[in-house]
Amino acid sequence: MTGCFTRYSKSPQFDTISPNFPWRIAPPACVIHRLFISFFLASLVLLSPPTALAGEGIELVDANIEASDEGYRLASSFSVELSRTLEEALKRGVPLYFTLQVQVSRPRWYWFDEVAIKSTRTFRLSYNLLTERYRVSIDGNLHRNFTRLDDMLALLRRPGRWVIADSNALTRDAAYAVSVQFGLDISQLPKPIQVSAMSNNEWRLSSGWSNFNYKAEGK
Repeated sequence: MTGCFTRYSKSPQFDTISPNFPWRIAPPACVIHRLFISFFLASLVLLSPPTALAGEGIELVDANIEASDEGYRLASSFSVELSRTLEEALKRGVPLYFTLQVQVSRPRWYWFDEVAIKSTRTFRLSYNLLTERYRVSIDGNLHRNFTRLDDMLALLRRPGRWVIADSNALTRDAAYAVSVQFGLDISQLPKPIQVSAMSNNEWRLSSGWSNFNYKAEGK
C-alpha cells in the first residue's frame, strides 16, 4: 500500500525559504516526486526534434483473413521502428500502448455499409528498471518478457494469427472490404505529455488505414 506522508519541520532555514507554508509544514515528498515526473515527461516531448528520422514509424507489410475452426483470424505483419524519443521514454518507465484495429464491412448500394466485424487488440510495452527487462502485455492477459528491445518489437512486427470473430460472423461467399490499422495510442499516454505528443511526429506512429477485399470462406 502506498501512502503520502506530510513532514513537519522546525528548521529556521525552512521558515526563511518558505514562509508561506502554515504551521511549518513542508511539501509532501510524494507531491514533489509527482511534480518531478510530470516535468520530466513533458520535457520528453518539448525537447524532441520536430520530425522523425528515416526508417522510424509503422508500415503494413502484409495482411489477410483466414477461416479456421475457432473463427476468422487476422494474420498480419508490419515494419515497426521506434523513434529515439519513444525508446528513451520507455526506458524511463513510460508505458507505451499500441492498438491493432480491424474492421470488416459489406458494401450495400442502397444503404450504409454493413459492419460485420470490428475488433481491437492492445499491446502494452513497458520496461522494468530493476530487472532491466522489457515486457509486453496483450489485452491485459498474455505477458512476455524480453532482454532486448528488438526482440520485443519482433512481436509487434508479427502479432500472430488473431481470432477477430466467430465462424458465423460472415456470410459465406459474400464479398467484404477489410480495413487494418496499427499504431501508438496517444490517448493512453500519461496526461502531462498527451497534448504535446499530438503535435510531435515522433509520438505519432501509425500505419494508417490499409484496405483489401476478402471473399468469406466457410470452415
